[in-house]
Amino acid sequence: MSERIKVIPCSGMGKVYGLVARESALKVIQELCPQEASTVCLAYIVTGDQEAKELIEGQKCITLDGCPAMCAAKNAELAGGIVTEKVRVIDSFRKHKGAKPGTATELTEEGWLIADEIASEIAEKVKLLRKEG
Repeated sequence: MSERIKVIPCSGMGKVYGLVARESALKVIQELCPQEASTVCLAYIVTGDQEAKELIEGQKCITLDGCPAMCAAKNAELAGGIVTEKVRVIDSFRKHKGAKPGTATELTEEGWLIADEIASEIAEKVKLLRKEG
């Protein structure tokens, strides 16, 4: 069996976009693609943890970033991950003008709908990447 696609969300502490990124990633790895995808904690990647580096080095990764700083994408690449897709959560909100997704610690019903939408898009990308081999 080929390696699982790594789905790596930003830490995004203190912002609703970070929470949406994390919840979207969790839905992909726990519900939508549990056999095809896994995650690696961004904090371990950022701090240079050897085990985290070994988990993503040379592996296909999809990153989810809450803000334009793109920390998940940059750090996954620095650790040797092959970032095939860089998802910016904030871009998804452009389709939902005026949405009130919640806070940094709790999503509203609208926030969950957006997180589910992002998770579905990522799940499709995971399945495509797995087919490509």
